[in-house]
Amino acid sequence: MKLNKKRTFLIGFAFFGILLLWQVYDSWCPTFLTDIFAKRMYGVTSAELKLKDAHSILNVQWLVGIIMACDNLAALILLPIFGSLSDKTKSPIGKRMPYILTGTFVAAFAFPFIPLFFHYNNIFGMVLCMAIVLMFMMMYRNPAVSLMPDITPKPLRAKANGIINIMGYLGGAAATVLGIFLKLSDYINSDSVERNIWTIEIPFIVASVLMVISAMVLFFTIKENKLKEELKEELDLGEKMAAVETPIDDSKPMSSANKKMLLCILFAEFLWFMSDNAISTYIGNYVIYYLNSISSATMIMTIVGGLASVIGFATAGYIADKIGRKWTISAGLFIALISLGVMCFVTPTGVVTGAKGEYAFPSLLFAVWAIKGYGMALVHNCSFPMVVELCSSKNIGKFTGFYYASSMSAQTVTPILLGFIFTMSGVWRALPLYSSILVLLSFILFTLLVKNIKAEKIKNTKGLEALEDN
Repeated sequence: MKLNKKRTFLIGFAFFGILLLWQVYDSWCPTFLTDIFAKRMYGVTSAELKLKDAHSILNVQWLVGIIMACDNLAALILLPIFGSLSDKTKSPIGKRMPYILTGTFVAAFAFPFIPLFFHYNNIFGMVLCMAIVLMFMMMYRNPAVSLMPDITPKPLRAKANGIINIMGYLGGAAATVLGIFLKLSDYINSDSVERNIWTIEIPFIVASVLMVISAMVLFFTIKENKLKEELKEELDLGEKMAAVETPIDDSKPMSSANKKMLLCILFAEFLWFMSDNAISTYIGNYVIYYLNSISSATMIMTIVGGLASVIGFATAGYIADKIGRKWTISAGLFIALISLGVMCFVTPTGVVTGAKGEYAFPSLLFAVWAIKGYGMALVHNCSFPMVVELCSSKNIGKFTGFYYASSMSAQTVTPILLGFIFTMSGVWRALPLYSSILVLLSFILFTLLVKNIKAEKIKNTKGLEALEDN
């Protein structure tokens, strides 16, 4: 039993498209919403409001949080539905591919209309397009993520998930590079009449085109039905070697030990996603409105974190082989906690670097993002395989739905909760403190309650035995 890296790399094009779109969505949309609510509530752009009354920018963050949370609430409902539906689907192109292709094409078509409606100050059209994109990405996301465990034996899934996540981060990096050259802060800090729509439109168009290309690569290279037949023996062997406390049996209810393990993993996941999503939702506004710095620095910081994440994904499977997935995740949470603790002490530099009154970007944040990126890569790499380890091949979509129900419920709660904390406290530094506390709670829960169960070792054939196998 050996991981087919080429095939796993090709499956990763599904995740490439997912993170490409979400990186653009999370980097641009909260700032779009901040600006459009500033116009509605105060009659000026967010840049003008920042100069007149910086505290008022915080007053609109709860509205930003509600809109972003509504998207996640829809995902919380839709992800398990599409997961279960795809489990039961039979088609000539497989059970996941119909959802992947439909979701991709509709979301890619609607995505460029988000900045178009924003530019023309049409909040209804903008939010409607955000909702359409989200709904069809949920149709795409669960089946796309389920595709890897569908055709990968259980003991190999942590390593496979590393390759899948590296592909995803390459997608995120592609979106981030666009943000370096097409600076959102330049658009936001310009007068309404001087704003160039292409500064914000091009990243969305490029993301849509690349997402369609990635889906086409996946469709033409991964033949679901054929691979399931070819890999049947390996998948059956993987079931017998699973890292679970009691064996999986579809004819019986889930054992209490496995159920307890699942619930503990999902609750800890809920907490670390609350932390992670708080950062990803508000970091753009944190940089533009608190640090008074240039938005392209955020993109560079994201690339630094992404590179560290790639290293984490590349090594997580091997670390898990040595110490187990539980301790790999616990180590990742501890590393992330250290980085977020340091971020609590970062303040604006006060050094003016440009004609628009922008301050120098605190270089310490680059180190913070690298450390955090590596730590959370260990967490994300091993957590999803731990969840789908607890089900048979018949229910992968359903258990993928459980995984995403936990993460999306966290991402529903956290933008609203943190938005109200910003409004009540009037302090942008609540962001790293909030995230640190949640990671700490997640670390304590996961370390104390989740058991470390290793998969059985795969015996490699050697010598004459290997020749006989060939």
